[in-house]
Amino acid sequence: MPRAASTHMDNPCQALYRSLLNQNGVQPEGTDISQSVLYTSLMGLLLVADKEKELPLGSGQVGLRNVGNTCFLNAIVQCLSHTQSLRDYCLTKMYLQDMNSSQEPELMNEFTKVLEGLWDVNRGDSTVNPGKFYHVFKEAVPYFSGYSQQDAQEFLRFLLDCLHTEINRRHTQCTSIKGSLEPAFNRFRLSEEASAMWKKHLDRDDSIIVDLFSGQLRSSLHCSVCSHYSNTFDVFCDLSLPIPKRTESRTTVTLRECLDLFSQEESLEKENSPMCERCNRCTKSTKRLTIQRFPKILVIHLNRFTMTRFSICKSTVPVSFPLTDLDLGRFGPADCGSVLYDLYALCNHAGTVNMGHYTAACREQVGWCCYNDSCVTRISEEQLQSSQAYILFYHLKNSTARK
Repeated sequence: MPRAASTHMDNPCQALYRSLLNQNGVQPEGTDISQSVLYTSLMGLLLVADKEKELPLGSGQVGLRNVGNTCFLNAIVQCLSHTQSLRDYCLTKMYLQDMNSSQEPELMNEFTKVLEGLWDVNRGDSTVNPGKFYHVFKEAVPYFSGYSQQDAQEFLRFLLDCLHTEINRRHTQCTSIKGSLEPAFNRFRLSEEASAMWKKHLDRDDSIIVDLFSGQLRSSLHCSVCSHYSNTFDVFCDLSLPIPKRTESRTTVTLRECLDLFSQEESLEKENSPMCERCNRCTKSTKRLTIQRFPKILVIHLNRFTMTRFSICKSTVPVSFPLTDLDLGRFGPADCGSVLYDLYALCNHAGTVNMGHYTAACREQVGWCCYNDSCVTRISEEQLQSSQAYILFYHLKNSTARK
């Protein structure tokens, strides 16, 4: 189905966009900033400047109906609903101008309808039914068909990926990645190599999902034979952190300890030894993960579910986490300075592997609210800290790290 004709009509933002592109100072090609990013930035500026276009929003404190064991969906949607940049982008339907596809963005449209219901200024206390949105999602991802309990983190990953695919600013079918970087160890500085890999990613994948949720991990291998360092860079949309085991001397661990365990140096030898590019053979090495590029929205998954030989086990170790000023600077590039994040939402999991229930807690203008399907109640900050915390949503507050 073709998009509505109104999405192709000139509006003041489009006119200003074309005017700037036609000026000598801004060229449509050969510039570091994409036309879609420029357009989105201009749209945002005009929305701020034009008071008539301010979004009339309700409180957002509206529940979601459980349409068949869908607490995992409801909890994640509430967290995304409180991701302000994503919410405003959807409610203004800017994705219709951004997307580089003629196909109807069915899932994004249904997701937007759910957000419209949650933030409807006239809705009051009634709940929103996400049934149509879930139906369209299951058509895109049949793995989620049926009525069994699903994992909230898996749902979040699939949802963000599907939304990104629909509203990608790039023609992924026509985009080819031009030659990979040569492994010659003296050719690129680390920052240049990371930037080149990030640019390659954006040449194929560029959307509001990438703008907000995507970061870049650096995996560094150090050969114990020749002392050569080699680096690979991977895009991430969440950090899945291991939870240290509980000991008799302590019953609680901190998020800092989870991050330390995630980034600690790992020894690789015997059957796990990697190929050294300089030695040209498998050698004993060490591996370490660091964050090369920090996302605007940091999603932290506390890996409470682990596989054993015969079953899946759940860790109930309480993990304490800061509500403000989470500093990830020490986990980034050397001398990157402080990188501060504030918590604005979290997803909790209560119960066991087979019998569990998901809820969300989101920061409001004043205080916090718990979203338990249709029920919305106010909670204190002290109630946020529990052994049920599963997925944490932080937004970037301040960073001195280089881009």
